[in-house]
Amino acid sequence: MLFNSIEFLIFFPVVTILYFVLPHKIRWFLLLVSSCIFYMAFVPKYILILGFTIVIDFFAGIFIDKLKGNNKRIFLIISLLSNVGILFVFKYFNFFNGNVARLANMLDWNYPISSLSIILPIGLSFHTFQSMSYIIEVFRGKQKPEKHFGIYALYVMYYPQLVAGPIERPQNMLWQFHTVHKFDAKRTSEGLKLMAWGFFKKLVIADNLALLVNAAYKAPNSLSGLSLVVATYFFAFQIYCDFSGYTDIARGASKIMGIELMENFKRPYLAKSISEFWKRWHISLTSWFTDYVYISLGGNRCSKWKWYRNTMVVFLLSGLWHGAAWTYVIWGGLNGFYLVFAILTKGIRKKVSHACRIDRVPIINKIVKVFITFNLISFSWIFFRATSFRSAISIIKKIFTDFSLEVNFDSVGITRYQVVLCCCAIVLLVIVQILQRSRHLSEEIAKKPLVLRWGLYYAGLFILIIFGVFNTSSFIYFQF
Repeated sequence: MLFNSIEFLIFFPVVTILYFVLPHKIRWFLLLVSSCIFYMAFVPKYILILGFTIVIDFFAGIFIDKLKGNNKRIFLIISLLSNVGILFVFKYFNFFNGNVARLANMLDWNYPISSLSIILPIGLSFHTFQSMSYIIEVFRGKQKPEKHFGIYALYVMYYPQLVAGPIERPQNMLWQFHTVHKFDAKRTSEGLKLMAWGFFKKLVIADNLALLVNAAYKAPNSLSGLSLVVATYFFAFQIYCDFSGYTDIARGASKIMGIELMENFKRPYLAKSISEFWKRWHISLTSWFTDYVYISLGGNRCSKWKWYRNTMVVFLLSGLWHGAAWTYVIWGGLNGFYLVFAILTKGIRKKVSHACRIDRVPIINKIVKVFITFNLISFSWIFFRATSFRSAISIIKKIFTDFSLEVNFDSVGITRYQVVLCCCAIVLLVIVQILQRSRHLSEEIAKKPLVLRWGLYYAGLFILIIFGVFNTSSFIYFQF
């Protein structure tokens, strides 16, 4: 079920009202059934995959807590293999099989294995990683196993964050399902405002940008280099507003019921370095790879070359997590390279900054760093968005060889009005993001006089209705 659908407009208030009407001891059942309905609105039969992993991980957690030594490790391996195995079959088998088949063809070998005709279950990478987080935390002794099967199933299937995160840890979620939550008017108001902002980012900003970006990346050869630069910048804001918009809606819906989800984005495009960007972007995934892969490999507490290796491994895996295609792997590798390069050139960059006296003017220094970081990230988004590696290279080549100053999207069916609307939407977003650096904007608005406050709310609603794209488009991260 999509958040931006008529079905959800009915589903959400009904579930929320029932949640507060029913006694606490059966609320978990309501949320679990609701989550099943929410997920089955996509492809009903794939709920069996979720059920399979839930049963295995639930009992594996209990046995891991009871056993010691190798016996304990056996159940960890069983759990991880079941989760990774399902992920591999549905998401990565055809990718690896296709590459092996191409290699066999080059070597003139007979390769009889054909690709699987299956659809990727929606949000598979998200709930798989959440399940793995639980079992690893139990194995490490940082989380006691959940003895209530229904509560554990709800931890994996909780509908607000089921298909696109954030990827929660058991320490943050499980205790909240056991806690009694009473209706709170202030909390409800805050949750609804957060949801409204999420819908605004999705419907007004992301979906309007998507019209232009999709047209441009579908026919890049018909556009000038500068037009492709603009389209790439637009995609940077599209994917941010699409994904963070989903997170805001999820957090707001959950907040109303008294269940807090982690913040997944913290104004990432205001980051002054690539390292800072990844501490602000998709925080739940970054922390997952940091805790379970990067640190396990040794992190930065090892030789420099191993440190660089660990960084690259994490980002290559992160790229592969996003999609079974070489473009995603290159995108991840490019971001890993940025980080390694930043470590290697830290001293040189300080000297250059000092020589140019940029470091003596903090505001200029910050603007330069944000500008460079944003452009490096935007460049990497080309591989993320392009339909193929060849298309990505073609776009990059045109950007760096076509120096025409013309920005015209008429050839791909985009009007000047749409371009101006997209620019205005981005400017509005940037202004809000800058204002939020030092204050909580919704709290500041709540302090304003009644007339002004509701005037702003109605203005936002008017913009949403007039400029929103109501075609129930899917969220970008649903495909992961």
